[in-house]
Amino acid sequence: MKIVMMGAGGVGGLFGARLLQAGCDVSFVARGAHLAALQADGLRVDSEAHGPLHLKSIRASDDAATLGVADCVLISVKLADSEAAAQLVRPLVGPRTMIVSLQNGVTKDDVLWRAYGRGPVVGGVAYVGAYIAGPGVIHQIGSMQGVSVGEYDGSRSKRVDALAAVFRQAGVKAHVSDDIRRTIWEKFVLLVGLSGVTTVMRSSIGPIRANARSRAFLLQLMQEVVAVGRAHGVDLPADFARDRLAFIDAMPENMDSSMHHDLRVGRPLEVNWLSGAVVELGMQADVATPANEAVTALLALHAG
Repeated sequence: MKIVMMGAGGVGGLFGARLLQAGCDVSFVARGAHLAALQADGLRVDSEAHGPLHLKSIRASDDAATLGVADCVLISVKLADSEAAAQLVRPLVGPRTMIVSLQNGVTKDDVLWRAYGRGPVVGGVAYVGAYIAGPGVIHQIGSMQGVSVGEYDGSRSKRVDALAAVFRQAGVKAHVSDDIRRTIWEKFVLLVGLSGVTTVMRSSIGPIRANARSRAFLLQLMQEVVAVGRAHGVDLPADFARDRLAFIDAMPENMDSSMHHDLRVGRPLEVNWLSGAVVELGMQADVATPANEAVTALLALHAG
């Protein structure tokens, strides 16, 4: 399977490295200093859980047309770049190409459907803590590295099974979902909570979950996401936020979010597609979202 990673940051860089290490045919679309480092010295992964990795020779370009048609395009750019990425990957998309967004958020695939229709698009979710530590270097937090993929009509297709098998070959846990919309929302509940509290409170998750007031705020953020999702017809259990809080309790104390990392290094934040999206979708369904409104307001000056 020929795979092109549209984006080589925490998600695209880490998963691309694992796939390359396993012998897969992988190329990267990247830009700027990160691209220059990839071309000059390859891709490095710094991971305490899985050990260091240096892939010295990789194929990377800022021009997708030079990479040829792919069997699978994995999109992992920041959400603000979604529209541009959908057009940039057009030379990679042939009659049998599947396009999978591993981005954050619950409206990410709307962009791909507008550009390509529903046929090529496979739903996807990434589970990993990683970020660009410097040009050509990805830092992984903790041991978690997994994906969920699935057809939006709930069918079990050969292409989805093949993609899951490729990830498993690379040591990445891969789950095929029969309700990928619900699976995306399940990740969204966790992501909105974790990103919101770590960024607003400028802290890794350990101190936040140990403090009664910050822990309660984290739970409220996630409860609002569940309420909004259920109002929009997503099959989430009413107590799913508490399930995710228990999951967070099992995370490493230094677990952080990519949004908090972006704040520290001065990059625009995805808050409008996370807590901001909860607020907007809540308004559509007449569901109150005061905690997510607070996060959106507090981070407004840093929003992308």
